Amino acid sequence: MRIVFVHPNYRSGGAEIAGSWPPAWVAYLAGHLRKAGFNDIHFIDAMTHNLEEEEVVRRLVELQPDVIGTTAITPSIYMAERLLELAREHVPQALRVLGGIHATFMFKQVLSEAPWVDVIVRGEGEEIFTQLMEAVNRGEYLQTRDQIRGIAYRDGEEIVATPAAPTIKDLDALDPDWTLLEWDEYKYIPLNTKVAIPNMARGCPFTCSFCSQWKFWRDYRVRDPIKVVDEIEKLVNEQGVGFFILADEEPTINRKKFIQFCEELIARGLPDKVKWGINTRVTDILRDEELLPLYRRAGLVHVSLGTEAAAQMKLDQFNKETKVEDNRRAIELLRDADIFIEAQFIVGLDNETAETLEETYRMAWDWQPDLANWAMYTPWPFTPLFQDLGDKVEVFDFSKYNFVTPIMKPEAMDRGELLDRVMNNYRRFYIKKALFHYPWRGTGFRRRYLLGCLKAFAKAGFARTFYDLGKAGYWGPQSKDKVDFHFDTTRKIAKAQLDDWQSMQDRAAQARARKQAEQPDAYDMLATDAMAADTIVKACGGGEQQLSEAEMDAAGRA
Repeated sequence: MRIVFVHPNYRSGGAEIAGSWPPAWVAYLAGHLRKAGFNDIHFIDAMTHNLEEEEVVRRLVELQPDVIGTTAITPSIYMAERLLELAREHVPQALRVLGGIHATFMFKQVLSEAPWVDVIVRGEGEEIFTQLMEAVNRGEYLQTRDQIRGIAYRDGEEIVATPAAPTIKDLDALDPDWTLLEWDEYKYIPLNTKVAIPNMARGCPFTCSFCSQWKFWRDYRVRDPIKVVDEIEKLVNEQGVGFFILADEEPTINRKKFIQFCEELIARGLPDKVKWGINTRVTDILRDEELLPLYRRAGLVHVSLGTEAAAQMKLDQFNKETKVEDNRRAIELLRDADIFIEAQFIVGLDNETAETLEETYRMAWDWQPDLANWAMYTPWPFTPLFQDLGDKVEVFDFSKYNFVTPIMKPEAMDRGELLDRVMNNYRRFYIKKALFHYPWRGTGFRRRYLLGCLKAFAKAGFARTFYDLGKAGYWGPQSKDKVDFHFDTTRKIAKAQLDDWQSMQDRAAQARARKQAEQPDAYDMLATDAMAADTIVKACGGGEQQLSEAEMDAAGRA
């Protein structure tokens, strides 16, 4: 049986300006399939090769697959749906399978707007997809699909979702097949080297209302650090990888295992061969002040910090109360450890103003991170916050949910002015850095890395791909009134999805009412719930809460 995976060709001028990223999902699915005896597996990377529809069709027709599998994050969902529509037209015998975070939670939306999608894999794909392929291989898929946990499909006019599959408890048993990927194509521009995206853990122990990681992966599970280093060493020696980014939302959550990971890298001499980066939060950096030199010796050279967003803009829904002095101190500590700092700012909320945008610029320049990034707020449609925002969300064209397009319209300005002011922040920050910092700060690796980052920005800016500026028609302040984001206003939330949301809200409201009724004082219960929710959000957002090592060990074994 022949299986063909296709990565959709979606670009937004966001993360891809730093390089071409290897689609890890293909390697993990293929590795699990091979262990089950499936060996006729092929991969078409339409994004990295920037393939037009005609070329994708040509390759599919040439391969004549029995199954076509693709994935989608929210902004790439229409490209994935279109890809499977082309498959229906040109290789109709193939079963068309869609996975990924958007389809997992929005399966009723997807199956309503793209009924040619045969089956959706909901959640972690390795075990579910393999079971699905075994049923197809036996010729029993249609007869037994209702027995496969973790999928959704159409049965006539009815949309059916089977019960959720259990999460994968033993992540160390997964053996990704990295050979399917064309490694010469995956480059990290700042260092001009091959790049990989392994991960140490899946899930998150926190449950922030604006995030989807904890919802998708459900359980927080941490891999054996030795196994992670085994995988990295294999990527370095066999594929020539020279830089990797841990895919975890926050790999430093489990401090004990992160230290073991760093010590193992050093013991094998890998920092001489490969450098790496992570995303983490300010509080973890403050907590690990004495360990930062160890992290740097292990090859950690780039830390992206969620330094400031909601506190200064008073976004009550986020309640991300990182203190300004904590942000500055974390950046100072990383600089002293010779680790590059990227400060992340979330902008474009409904309460954004010219003053709040100027505030983020002043903060960035005052703190002096090596890099700064202003990302447009994106209200994921499968998070509680999306529904809480209600009619403040006016755009349902999910192809624009990409961190670079203003989905929310601030009350104090239009979207064109918002984009212009964000670009003004970028211009001022990087022009000053290019003239007075990057060429003169440090020598050797530090100077080479900073100039490489500047090269990535310049390349994307010259090609008009940065922030999708070319497509939006932005050429500077003189064009802000003529910017067109090309929103597809025909896109709406499907009735089946709306009904499902309403049903979930009703169930949640009924559960809260029952819980409150059981309390002696309902008012006290409401206050307790609010305090608990506040604590949970602050933990991930940068507040003071930390999990103990015992709690981390328990979560890692879950």
